[in-house]
Amino acid sequence: MKILAADIGGTNTKMGICDERGNIEQFKEYPTESLMGGPHVIEKLLSELAAYADYDAIAISTAGQVNSDEGYIVYANDNIPNYTGMKIREIVENRFHKPVMVENDVNAAALGEAYFGVGELYQDFLCLTFGTGIGGSIVIDRQIYRGANGVAAEFGHIVTHPLSGKSDGEGKPYYETYASATALVRMAQQVDSECVDGKVFFGKIRLGNEPLQQILHAWTAEVAIGLASLIHIFNPSAIIVGGGVMEQDELVRLVEVQTQELIMESFADVKILKASLGNKAGLLGAASLFLR
Repeated sequence: MKILAADIGGTNTKMGICDERGNIEQFKEYPTESLMGGPHVIEKLLSELAAYADYDAIAISTAGQVNSDEGYIVYANDNIPNYTGMKIREIVENRFHKPVMVENDVNAAALGEAYFGVGELYQDFLCLTFGTGIGGSIVIDRQIYRGANGVAAEFGHIVTHPLSGKSDGEGKPYYETYASATALVRMAQQVDSECVDGKVFFGKIRLGNEPLQQILHAWTAEVAIGLASLIHIFNPSAIIVGGGVMEQDELVRLVEVQTQELIMESFADVKILKASLGNKAGLLGAASLFLR
């Protein structure tokens, strides 16, 4: 079976034809142009999908909260304006007359890891991606747990701090306010204004910048606080962490050490693992909706 899969991200959209072994052919990537709005994003997607032939179904991973049963966007923030309510499955099926499934991007990444990556050995695990915010997914018996309204695992919005009283974004008490990649860059810029992104930050870390190393330890402590709470609630076999900032093995090890310091001994068997599929996880996870 061949699945034409697409992964709609805030910056870029990836697509290709996936098979049962996790091979991807005819891979392409193009700018999403998300700020032009949901209708533009989907119209551009349709144009790119039209270039493919010889496939059995279409699977789409996308940013935003997704009703996967009906294939529409329940809620999307301002990263993709006018995306909320977009009936993606209906639109794509009407254009190409193929079966279509739609999934949230972090859920798709978790499924990709479950069937083709580091999650293959685990029945139950959590998946978190650290980027602009923090995305989450809950896998139980190798199935996505969706919750009462189908939008479970908004881990970025668990409360890890008391209200600060500030009126700006930093005043929000949420996990992602303190532990996202955005938060790391914000913390780093308070020490070194040249740290405009993670690449610059970690370049300076590798050169032995002590003040920035202290920032890194403070940030990973914030990451560990959220993970410890999730471990005590879900008792997972593993937690898979992804996002560009988590591509460094030494950083994942540091997070694991700090998390272990916070959890009860009876939970200590949990594994904290680096995501293994990189930017192909969403494609493979979306395809798995049909392939599995």
